[in-house]
Amino acid sequence: MKPAFEIKSEETEALHLKVQESWSRIAPFWPLKNLVAVNPLHGFEDLPFEEAIKQAQDYFQQRDLPEPMQDVNRETIKWLQAFFDEGQTTIKMPLRHGGLLKAIRQLLPFDKNICGSEKNITWLKNLPQSPEDIADECLSYLHIPSEMHLQYLTLMLTTLPGWASYAQYYVAWANSTNQSHPYPLTRQEYTAFRLLLTCLLWPDGKMLLDWHDNATQNRNDQFLLNSLQQSESAYRISLLEKLSQQTFINEASPKAQLVFCIDVRSESFRRALEAHGRYETFGFAGFFGAPVSIHNDITGESYASCPVLLKPQHHVKDYPACFSSDCQRGYNRIQIFRKLYQSLKYTFTTPFALVEALGIVSGFWMGIRTFLPHRAYFLKNRVSQKFSQNLPVIPNIESIPFEAKCQYAESALKTMGLTIHFAPLVVFCGHGSSTQNNAYATALDCGACGGHQGASNARILASILNNKRIRDFLKDKNIVIPETTHFLGAKHDTTTDAVEIYDYEVAEKFLKDIALLKSDLEKAREMNSQWRVQEMGIRHQLGGAAQKTSFRARDWAQVRPEWGLARNAAFIVGPRIQTQNINLEGRTFLHSYDWKQDEDGTSLTTILTAPMVVAQWINTQYLFSTLDNVAFGGGSKITKNITGKIGIMQGNASDLMHGLPLQSLFKTDIEPYHETLRLLTLVFAPPSFIDRIISQQEILQRLFGNGWVHLLCIDPTEGKSYYLQRDLKWTNDS
Repeated sequence: MKPAFEIKSEETEALHLKVQESWSRIAPFWPLKNLVAVNPLHGFEDLPFEEAIKQAQDYFQQRDLPEPMQDVNRETIKWLQAFFDEGQTTIKMPLRHGGLLKAIRQLLPFDKNICGSEKNITWLKNLPQSPEDIADECLSYLHIPSEMHLQYLTLMLTTLPGWASYAQYYVAWANSTNQSHPYPLTRQEYTAFRLLLTCLLWPDGKMLLDWHDNATQNRNDQFLLNSLQQSESAYRISLLEKLSQQTFINEASPKAQLVFCIDVRSESFRRALEAHGRYETFGFAGFFGAPVSIHNDITGESYASCPVLLKPQHHVKDYPACFSSDCQRGYNRIQIFRKLYQSLKYTFTTPFALVEALGIVSGFWMGIRTFLPHRAYFLKNRVSQKFSQNLPVIPNIESIPFEAKCQYAESALKTMGLTIHFAPLVVFCGHGSSTQNNAYATALDCGACGGHQGASNARILASILNNKRIRDFLKDKNIVIPETTHFLGAKHDTTTDAVEIYDYEVAEKFLKDIALLKSDLEKAREMNSQWRVQEMGIRHQLGGAAQKTSFRARDWAQVRPEWGLARNAAFIVGPRIQTQNINLEGRTFLHSYDWKQDEDGTSLTTILTAPMVVAQWINTQYLFSTLDNVAFGGGSKITKNITGKIGIMQGNASDLMHGLPLQSLFKTDIEPYHETLRLLTLVFAPPSFIDRIISQQEILQRLFGNGWVHLLCIDPTEGKSYYLQRDLKWTNDS
């Protein structure tokens, strides 16, 4: 017979494993400062898509929770708002440095809504110390049989999925992306906290299991079987028809080559630019192969600027081109004023005095921002430039070892297929957005840069490739870059379509070519803006489209400054020549690739396991946010409130909304703009070549085999198209 302590240890370990398994169904959700698209059903990707949809309905789309469970949720939200707060409140939650569970156990006796009786306070004080033992005690208190522990633990998370998703990010992802937090939290603590509140507020909480069983009887799978599959089939046929009608034109040597992010918003702009001159464009993940964290010497801000699937390998400082301490002093002056204003605004008594002192000024400024947004933007910029001297910054890449620079340079050029025929100018064009009063602003920035703008990464790779030692290394690898070629960084503003080229360190011999490029970029901006304003339903006169997009970017009342990645549908991997003369309607991620330059499949493996996975997360976030904007989206921007500077709630207290807002997906409250389709990946390479990669990558087997992503290939050797079935076997799709 085993000793009692061994039996207890085994039970504790079994419960620990069940807690971990319950969390495996919860996808992470990033905070507002760096919103990153993620599949809300990421935890169900080990299941066939059809089964995942059914379980999502069971766990996430049930509106009518039992009233006592809603009480538990309200109290949970109250405490989590205080614990996770990142500076919105003036009076901070005490004891947070000890962790969630420890702090709450000490503070709960003062909460009469929860511990209103001496009996509850005594029970709370007598609980064991470890979260595992507390969870075990609570499950016993609620009379949950051991065979139902996993189900009940899962319901503790899925009945308030938004806050659970943020906790998942906080525990599993924040530290890996340079966003560590000073307040400890573990999954076990969060689960114990939820169980603890359930015991105190709903002693009959076992009834939640019966509620869940009854709720699962009311599924609706018509969407899956009919609308989705029909739409996907129609889109696939349409895309293949366009590709079959493609005409190839041999252009003369390009006067410039521009490398854009694979983002769908780049596709239409690239097409517009190519229509205005001999320009060759490429698509590459917007972090440009440099897994770095960026530190701005002026603002002091640091962030990871690479996909969240990667961990930054190097710390790069952006320093001002002016080399002056005036920049720092100016920025500090503005920050001091902002902090003073915020402190006066959010304390108990000073807001009244603040209104009396600044009410007229604030009202006048609000009027300008509302009726003259262009003028307000101009005035704000003038003041900012006067005090902070907002000059361009230059990356200091000395922190990146020479060997790593060589690796990033070679890998980037080979992966995108740019190894010969270099133009005099090669521009790496990161992207970002410009909006006012927009809580979801970072969702419009670069997903490949972890929800940040990609200009710094563009400058980093350009700086690396301008280095003579790097070019000598590449020459030994049969990549010969002419001395007459210069690399530049740039930023494409996806809201206004303006492109800013960073040319402050360029030799005079390149200035004329750069001036011509800037002129053509302005023409491309106007052309692309004409299409974009039509998509947004805006009336405009010919020649005024760019002004319209600029106005939306500066209007603080605008709920649809741009459509973002709405209507994304496909991820195409291949040479630009295969798609150059086709209107893909801004719906495709375009990644440049030449399978003939990828003998061992390394480049395609990287593309399919990193950029394509990011695209799949984006695609599913848009899909499910459109499918159910309450369960998986952000709800309306009109009724939202920011909580703790980390996320959005609807009204004054709701679950944390962990998806895209209604206005980013719908033309009106009921008419969708985004079309719900699973991602269609199309690779220009032989099926046998792709097979070798899939057989070695579990993530690809899961995504393709379970139907989360459709895979097509066009075999360049024979011109035939093939479709990958769910059993991972190819069928001719011509």
